[in-house]
Amino acid sequence: MSQDDQIRTTDPERIRALAHPVRLELLEALDDLGEATATQCAERLGETVANCSFHLRVLAKAGFIEPAAARGREKPWRPTSPGGRQMSIEPGNPASRHAVAEVASLSMTREVERVRAFIQEQPDPPAGWEDTVTVTTSSFWATADELRELVAQIHEVTERFAGRSRDAALRPEGARPARLFATVNPDSFPETTSAASSTDAPDLKATS
Repeated sequence: MSQDDQIRTTDPERIRALAHPVRLELLEALDDLGEATATQCAERLGETVANCSFHLRVLAKAGFIEPAAARGREKPWRPTSPGGRQMSIEPGNPASRHAVAEVASLSMTREVERVRAFIQEQPDPPAGWEDTVTVTTSSFWATADELRELVAQIHEVTERFAGRSRDAALRPEGARPARLFATVNPDSFPETTSAASSTDAPDLKATS
């Protein structure tokens, strides 16, 4: 999906609506399924229907999801942005910075636990799936333009897989669900850079 299809916000209240593990799981489910009812979400997440209904309403109030076309008595929900969500820090706004940090921390914790569980619990890879897993860290010197280019390239990496979660016809034979978790950041910004004028604020991106 194009980045033009994303929700982009620096609003701390909207961002804070994502700072809950069930809401992140619900968004992930809706991104994968395209649309789903509270009952379907509850079955997928192992939560109660009442709990899912509550968190779905919170996400709807924040503008991240909306009602889909009714199916008889069923009332499904769908994401408002097919390209995912991008939350950025509003320069000079501590509330915006705190909200992004809160969601980023929760998202990273979820991904770290997911990778740890995979490594600990998965059997040896079958033939043909060798060298398909890596945990890599790297340190290097780079300019702001080079880091900005790297961020854009990482955002583009998954573009070629867009739509496969919702449309099985787009998946090649043998395809499996996969994950990418990456971060890019300088160790610190130059002292001459004013936080109020920075245009390189971090963002969170979710795509399907």
